Amino acid sequence: MMTKKITILGIGNTLFSDEGVGIHLLPLLEEALKDYENIEIIEGLTDGMRLLGPVEDAENLIIIDAINAGGVEPGTIITLVGDEIPAYFGIKMSVHQLGFQEVLMAAKMRERYPKQIVMFGMQPSSLELGVELTETNKKKLGELRDVVINQVNAWRAAYETA
Repeated sequence: MMTKKITILGIGNTLFSDEGVGIHLLPLLEEALKDYENIEIIEGLTDGMRLLGPVEDAENLIIIDAINAGGVEPGTIITLVGDEIPAYFGIKMSVHQLGFQEVLMAAKMRERYPKQIVMFGMQPSSLELGVELTETNKKKLGELRDVVINQVNAWRAAYETA
């Protein structure tokens, strides 16, 4: 059955250990979702405003990034839905996040914001220079993958029954 397209956007900086979680997760998602139709997986890195097109073209958008929620254990998986995702200046959730917040704000201002948007992230253990995730965050990648897949399946099921 045909379902609406779901865009999965991994963002992050792989040079600062756990800041790269959104990028490190993408190969796991590509493997797990390889037989799914209408899934687009985009490696956004720290592309900032260059991501405006993919964001505006997305009807259903999942963003994966390191999220500094403050006061939670490293490796904690965090979910932000819809308006919980800051689309304005002032809250810096990760090293490159301000650039992506500008993308979300621009999409809202241009009235081309995704109909459904969810951000999944992980509390970083370290943002120090390093190309690998910390052991704490690496161990939680499978759990984060499952959270994203559950969201994809929930959206697909909703479309199939609609």
